[in-house]
Amino acid sequence: MMFSKKDDKRFDEKLIQNYQQGSLISIWVDRQTGVNYLYTWSAQGCTLTPLLDENGEVIVEPN
Repeated sequence: MMFSKKDDKRFDEKLIQNYQQGSLISIWVDRQTGVNYLYTWSAQGCTLTPLLDENGEVIVEPN
């Protein structure tokens, strides 16, 4: 089983900020892999993509 308890979370919200009027940007961290994701939301839609460093490598938190 992937999760042992109902309250186990797969993702932690690392940062959230209001961007433009009615838009949000946040960074989520996958607790199992350590991969950081950039999530954006606005009235037009939303996106989720791995967060990259200055060399184009995926940012991964150490476990």
